[in-house]
Amino acid sequence: MTTPAAEQPLIPQPPATVATLRQAVSQIAPASLPAFTRELDQAADQSRQGSDLAPLRRFITQWAIYVHIQRQPGLAADFRRWEDAAEAGDAVQARQAAAEIGRLLEEAHAAVGLSTR
Repeated sequence: MTTPAAEQPLIPQPPATVATLRQAVSQIAPASLPAFTRELDQAADQSRQGSDLAPLRRFITQWAIYVHIQRQPGLAADFRRWEDAAEAGDAVQARQAAAEIGRLLEEAHAAVGLSTR
């Protein structure tokens, strides 16, 4: 039995490095490259100023999760649908959407093996 094409990842999950994440973003979401570059520059500046790698670690985690979600068309569509529901719905819908977004992000963190803390 084969998995439908819509359920198969567009690319394999890359290792969580700046270079491999940049390559993945360029393949699956090229319109996001300016944000990737801008946020990388900000994280690098913050790391230099504070002599702390935490901003770079947060950047890598954020973009590894983004790639994990965006490389899977069905998951990406679900995520967008919940984001839209959070913005357009009433308070009950917004809470449900926030819970679902949180669940999807937790699953993505676990899938890429990165800590949520």
